[in-house]
Amino acid sequence: MATDRDSILLAAGGLLSRQPAAAMDEIARAAGISRATLHRLFPGRERLLHEIGTYALSRMEAALDAAALDEGDPIDAVRRLADAIIPHAELVAFLSGEARLFEDDTITASWDRIDARVAALFLRGQQSGAFRIELPAAWLSEAFFDLLAGVGWAVQDGRLALRDGTRALTELFLGGAVRRD
Repeated sequence: MATDRDSILLAAGGLLSRQPAAAMDEIARAAGISRATLHRLFPGRERLLHEIGTYALSRMEAALDAAALDEGDPIDAVRRLADAIIPHAELVAFLSGEARLFEDDTITASWDRIDARVAALFLRGQQSGAFRIELPAAWLSEAFFDLLAGVGWAVQDGRLALRDGTRALTELFLGGAVRRD
């Protein structure tokens, strides 16, 4: 039987975002594979964490590309971003909780690129008058990703349906970020 690597990474990331100390046996069980298969695919916990982080960041980059952040109204771009990235909220939750990943220069560089792209969207929105100027664009980016991680955890815990994630994220975020005259 073929093993779907992406499904394993998703299952492992979902478990580890809530239980960072989960044993490899628990991770294998969550992914629906044997521990031997898990170790064959990912020789060691550190390698697995790195692979989940790399996968999460690649999914986030793809979501940013799909959202076309540089195009059109900045508020509409935030809504497009939320639509594109909500399916990956659990992976963002994993990244939020796995600080050791940021000791890895490639992970840090990828995250910095993503963060810079989103911060540029907020800066563009501030310059156009769409977003509040007293809140730094870099902080708006951080707040957006923190709320996104919160959506991921809420979906995992059954407090929020994934289909409601985009609306919850955009309404809460834009409610505080949009400039009011």
